[in-house]
Amino acid sequence: MKRIGKGVTRRTALELVGGAGLLLSAGIAPAAADQLEDILAAGKIRIGSDTANPPFGMLNESMEAYGSDIEVAQALAADLGVDLETIPTVNATRVPNLQTNRADVIISAMSITPERAKVIDFSRPYSAIGSVVGALKDAEISGLEDMRGKTVAVTRAGVSDTLMTGSSKDYDLTVQRYEDDATLITAAVSGQATLVSTSRNILNEINRRNENFETKFEDASYDIGMGIRKGETALKDRIDAWILENIQNGRLNEIYKKYHLVDLPERIREQA
Repeated sequence: MKRIGKGVTRRTALELVGGAGLLLSAGIAPAAADQLEDILAAGKIRIGSDTANPPFGMLNESMEAYGSDIEVAQALAADLGVDLETIPTVNATRVPNLQTNRADVIISAMSITPERAKVIDFSRPYSAIGSVVGALKDAEISGLEDMRGKTVAVTRAGVSDTLMTGSSKDYDLTVQRYEDDATLITAAVSGQATLVSTSRNILNEINRRNENFETKFEDASYDIGMGIRKGETALKDRIDAWILENIQNGRLNEIYKKYHLVDLPERIREQA
């Protein structure tokens, strides 16, 4: 009998294929992977979070992660009864970390957008983020029209990158992308970037460290969801139920307010 691989004859291979066909014809599909089952069996959940995006994620003097997203991740892991492994993540690696199975879930200030929803699934909203524009105090900027022909700095693959890229043609904008929020902050504080579009929290940090900088206007506000790989229905349902419970009991609003100093937007707090 001719062999087609180590220990596998052509007849054996045909029998295996034929057996699978019989299962399918009988309406019995092969067992599919279930990320939730894998997480519970491993006793660990791998959550991708950015620890350089205050106040969503930060590192203290002992290099321990904290922030609103970090605390949400810790609470989710605890309620699932598993350990938490934090996977270092920046804006540009959030989706790839899911797609390459480096992380089970992304909890990293990721706004829910139609473009991202084509390649990953989102949980129901658990938080929110606003995009604001900041510039030097002597710059007369109150809207996109005042930014015409200028260079605006953003963090690559973030909300502001999407917004400014979408507006670049109409307003003749040049979009200067930085790889992470920490680099964007450094550019603005050092004077390398004089016009930025970013989250309110990042801009507050820039304003604090550069007395010549100020917030000019808010461009948009977005709901934030947890990122989940496509097809992981059980995991998504479990997370959605957890978010709803913790929205309704006030726990997620308490975490958000602890770090952002304001309540979650009403549209999120009134989910049912």
